[in-house]
Amino acid sequence: MRRRLAAGPRFGVIPAALLGAALLTSAAAAQDDTAIVRGEYVFRAAGCESCHTDREGGGAWLSGGRVLETPVGRFISPNLTPDSETGIGGWSEGDLARALRHGIAPDGSNYYPAFPYPAYSGMTDADIGDLKAFLDSVPPVHNPTDRHELAWPYSWRILLGLWKLIGFSPGPFERDPARSEAWNRGAYLVTVLGHCGECHTPRGGFGLTDEDSALAGTAKGPDGKRVPNITPDPETGIGGWSARDIVRLLRRGFDPEGDDVQGAMAEVVEHGTRHLHADDLEAIAVYLLELAPIRHATSPPSPTLSP
Repeated sequence: MRRRLAAGPRFGVIPAALLGAALLTSAAAAQDDTAIVRGEYVFRAAGCESCHTDREGGGAWLSGGRVLETPVGRFISPNLTPDSETGIGGWSEGDLARALRHGIAPDGSNYYPAFPYPAYSGMTDADIGDLKAFLDSVPPVHNPTDRHELAWPYSWRILLGLWKLIGFSPGPFERDPARSEAWNRGAYLVTVLGHCGECHTPRGGFGLTDEDSALAGTAKGPDGKRVPNITPDPETGIGGWSARDIVRLLRRGFDPEGDDVQGAMAEVVEHGTRHLHADDLEAIAVYLLELAPIRHATSPPSPTLSP
């Protein structure tokens, strides 16, 4: 009589189940790693490092404490590392999305627009999720930062609610179907992630940007220094530049005359745009060169020498 083998998962099913679990775990880890890589790219495009690292004071990377001097006082950047007490370690992805899109902290208070959420408001769900994955992966640093030092009435945070009613319109980035893929990508990088208008657009009352002069530069930027016109006006802007000139500046920090960028823009290049892919830099150039030119000089003309 033939002996029947005992039925059961002993020699086949259990190893297969373990293998399947291992494969799923490996796939999840690979997916997480991919999100972190994408998130670092978003982080670079959004220029987070420069503001959230106090290099002059010897602060740890992304631990905040950098001082931004403005006409209304001193803003102190917060700790962006995942420290649970002094950073954003307790934040959910929803908390990050609400901060970026609506300027609202997890405790419900309003952020000052020195944090450029009016631009970040247009970020996609995918970019926010990837950015969160990256920020969760950086080393946590315990570093409590100082409070802002602002003149009255700007020190009254409660007034930010009124400011938002007047000058803040949250909403997703809207693609223009009549424009090319490159143009739309460039528009997203310039107006949302790169938040270029926060520095390159002049401001009027209540610190609101003048959208009729978007990207036309200003004699007094956020740090009180001149910010150039980057519309394609041939006399006061970049109308004489080629796409290659723009890409070169964003990649290497040199303008068409060979002069290197200085100040805040040098940091934008060093910690942000030089890390971007060539096709994204080219998309930025496409977008900028197809803008309507705005004639707006941000510095006085050079004096004419007498003979």
